[in-house]
Amino acid sequence: MSKFATGFQVRKSWDTAILALLAAVIIMASLTTENFLTSLNISYIFSNTSEITIIAFAMLFMIILGEIDLSVASILALGSSMLGWSYAKGAPIWLAIIICLVVGTVCGFINGFLVTKLGLGSLAVTIGTLALYRGIANGILGENTVNEFPEFWTSFGFDTFSTSFMPKTLPLIIFFGLMFGFLLHRTPFGRRTLAIGQSPVAAKFAGINVVKHKMIVFTFTGFMSGVAGVIYTFRFSTAQADNGVGLELLVISAILLGGVSIFGGIGTMWGVIAGVLLAGSVESWLTLQEINAQWRTIVTGILLLISVAAPVLVAKNKQQRELKALKS
Repeated sequence: MSKFATGFQVRKSWDTAILALLAAVIIMASLTTENFLTSLNISYIFSNTSEITIIAFAMLFMIILGEIDLSVASILALGSSMLGWSYAKGAPIWLAIIICLVVGTVCGFINGFLVTKLGLGSLAVTIGTLALYRGIANGILGENTVNEFPEFWTSFGFDTFSTSFMPKTLPLIIFFGLMFGFLLHRTPFGRRTLAIGQSPVAAKFAGINVVKHKMIVFTFTGFMSGVAGVIYTFRFSTAQADNGVGLELLVISAILLGGVSIFGGIGTMWGVIAGVLLAGSVESWLTLQEINAQWRTIVTGILLLISVAAPVLVAKNKQQRELKALKS
């Protein structure tokens, strides 16, 4: 059996396991925490994972390609800072939003250029730009904050529809989820993404422009980080340089929990959505249990280690069993 076939079977098993684990967490949390299944808390889970989900939709393609972007939270902060700065300087709010999106797109393009054109590793590049973009954000706003925005936009960030518990941002998230899910699972672009992740050399010989494809994915990841920057700014009604600190780890954790291989070539949109909901549900459960932030961070780290190690261990175990079957 090929490495890809083995990985595909492991991924399907992992998707099933994540869905089962999500159901178990919801059941256990509802039994042990009185307010877990209330409409208010469900709204909180959706709202609190908004930016993570938005970035994860694009980062999914990045990790399937075998690359990574650790600068997404810094891009969010830089876009947010530019949104607040430009609005404070008199720009109309619609123009400030566009500036945020353009900043995110340019940052993603720069990351892609450094990786694809200069041949640098994405891990090293985005560690550098993580500091660079955050530093620029600090240079723009310093310790200042901008927290006066039009009520319509701030209500979009954190309010729910009057007749339900759904946040107003949820239709936007559903739109992007359907769009990126269709792109990955139903278009040549998605098939090329999976092919490059499985073997960049084979993909190149098959006629795929690997450099161009990676540039598009890096640029789109920057754009989606800009979208997350807009949502984050309005949800907290604050533009400041330290917005989104540590968010990149939550994004990566959710994606890997969703069964996406850190080595590339394997992943589904549905798994990522389940991973985001699992991470958000665990966070909410611990918060309602009044577990302090340090322990919640430890739990996030444990989930990240499990999501990286478990599929690899399962795949190795499966291969060993197959070898033993062939020898017997």
